[in-house]
Amino acid sequence: MNSPIDSPRHLRAFVLAALLSVCCGLAAQAQPYPNRPVRLIAPFPAGGLADVLARAVGDELSRSLGQPVIVENRAGAGGNVGAEIVARATPDGYTLMMSSAGILTANQFLYVKMPFDPEKDFVPVSNVADMPMLVVVSPKVEAKTLGELVAFARANPNKLNFGSPGVGTTGHLGLALFMYAAKIKLTHVPYRGAAPAITDLLAGQIDGVVDNPPTVLPHIEAGKLRPLAVAAKSRMPLLPDLPTADEAGVPGYEASSWFGIVAPAGTPPAIVARLQQDIATALKQPNVQQRFAKSGARLLGNTPEEFAQQIRQDRQMWGEVINAAGIRAE
Repeated sequence: MNSPIDSPRHLRAFVLAALLSVCCGLAAQAQPYPNRPVRLIAPFPAGGLADVLARAVGDELSRSLGQPVIVENRAGAGGNVGAEIVARATPDGYTLMMSSAGILTANQFLYVKMPFDPEKDFVPVSNVADMPMLVVVSPKVEAKTLGELVAFARANPNKLNFGSPGVGTTGHLGLALFMYAAKIKLTHVPYRGAAPAITDLLAGQIDGVVDNPPTVLPHIEAGKLRPLAVAAKSRMPLLPDLPTADEAGVPGYEASSWFGIVAPAGTPPAIVARLQQDIATALKQPNVQQRFAKSGARLLGNTPEEFAQQIRQDRQMWGEVINAAGIRAE
């Protein structure tokens, strides 16, 4: 019995159908990016800075990309839970992450086991914003300057108690870096979150914190907390009279919380470039600028290359500080 494609006519029809199928498949693959919704993972709870930044940038990207950008909160393990989802995602530009500095630079030194490789599993797209940390003390502390605080701490090791939102958090690492840079010893008091630490600081139960501006600015403005320095190269516009740590006598002490967008490793360079351009444009929008003007955040939008260099530098710095202090996540 003859096969349906034995005759030349049937063979030509079969080949034509096969070619049409291949061409249709290639055409589908060649559709311009993006042609469906983009998922932006915020690996921390709703309401935090990573979430707020993700939603602000996501709204603008939805307009420029012409597709919905859906923010998903996947919190846990210092951001590692959400990061693993992105690391395992198809590298096609449809799954992104609003990463914290800790996920890409510090967690690998804090956690005994990591569910992904922060150096190999992501491609940097753009750093969205950074927020310099502040050294803040209770009014009961006699030191009026950072220099006076350092001098007291050197003469009285571990006498001053500084709180943090918990072991391995940004506040804890900023405090560890402060002690490392100033060559002093302070007693670390870990809390379960920033709120209880600030409550005890306001009550005079602890002496100080190293924390992000949004957490402490309202209390500084109310005169209930005393800022001693900003851990940055330049002063903060919101606190123009507050010296930098370098100006205050602790050279090299720079610590900030930054958040940037990354994609799974292997994402096409053209897609990464498109996203970076749209992110940079989004951060220049007046509504976005106004939204973060009073938070102490500095909006960036740098290039993938600049972001990658910053990640490498911070990873080396935090590795040294964490290993020297013997910090391990709980």
